[in-house]
Amino acid sequence: MSTTAAAVWGRAEQQDYRARVRGCLLGGAIGDALGAAVSGLPVEAIRKVHGADGLTDLAPAYGRRGAVTYATQLSLFTVDGLIRAQVRRDTGAWHPPSDLHRAYLRWAATQRDWGPDERREGDGWLARQEWLYARRDPARACLTGLGDDVLGTLDAPKNPAARDAGALVRSAPFGLLVGWEPHLVCQLAVECATQTHGHPGAYLAAGAYAVVVHGVARGQDIESAVRGALAQLAPRPGYEPVAEVLNRALGAVRQGAPTPDRIASLGDTDGEAAEDALAIAVYCALVGEDVRHGLRLSVNHDGPSEVTGALTGALLGALHGETALPPAWLAELEGRPTLLELADDFAMEMTQGPALHGPSAASPGWLARYPRV
Repeated sequence: MSTTAAAVWGRAEQQDYRARVRGCLLGGAIGDALGAAVSGLPVEAIRKVHGADGLTDLAPAYGRRGAVTYATQLSLFTVDGLIRAQVRRDTGAWHPPSDLHRAYLRWAATQRDWGPDERREGDGWLARQEWLYARRDPARACLTGLGDDVLGTLDAPKNPAARDAGALVRSAPFGLLVGWEPHLVCQLAVECATQTHGHPGAYLAAGAYAVVVHGVARGQDIESAVRGALAQLAPRPGYEPVAEVLNRALGAVRQGAPTPDRIASLGDTDGEAAEDALAIAVYCALVGEDVRHGLRLSVNHDGPSEVTGALTGALLGALHGETALPPAWLAELEGRPTLLELADDFAMEMTQGPALHGPSAASPGWLARYPRV
């Protein structure tokens, strides 16, 4: 897989890009944490517990406020895999889907091992973060798809019937590859989704979402980015259900003020299918008055609120940057130091990679963090 020639990054462009990368990763984690407290509850049950307006603030999940789920864990390993792919490119071993697969296998090991003391040499720094070893209700297809070393592909995907959002929620970082063309971003997200989710609705939703994030990270508005994603979907077999719900989300924006009923109308399975969760996230990002409002809309509905919260938060974070995120929620976010560190590493790799591991320069510290193995 090839990319376009890298753009020349000025200082202002690098700062803007880093803010969007931070916004995407932190925003996704905030939405994940917000939704985790009410995931799977009917909207009426949410209102019964949290009041007539539903959930409006972080609430305890997994024993604390601000706790994240597997969605954030896997997103972090997506970023780790993308950095490792860039580092390994110097060796001539350029196959990003394999590098992402190795990263996801490192995540799968955290769900089996007791802690980072069991890591192998070469696993890198992220796999040594003890907080990532908590098991936070991962999608079953993620565990079974990564239960062995066999790489799922489009021709031979893992879990061909798996249609849930387990691959979708880890796909925002693909959209941060702003130097890539949209069709390459879509293709990589699709190929990596098939490693655990083989249903076209699941892997095409992941590809579409990555293209939407890619568009807003490059300065497009959300609607334009969605239309770009629809264009990338059109040539792909089985694209119709994903395109249908994205068009439905765009149409719903013009139907009046957002309500839980309108959000519920965007999918037939209360957000359990990947494409339904994608439509809810796009709609909430479009109609939200600000990040906080969009996130509250995204979690107050029937279905997997942590999924729709994470998707909406990552999209809005990539659009507006980290400073638009609610600071009180950031202050309580589990794993924030790790998220920030990885976001900054990703931004540095994408803008200054040749200075870290190019033919004329190599940083031993960088290669220890992101080994070429």
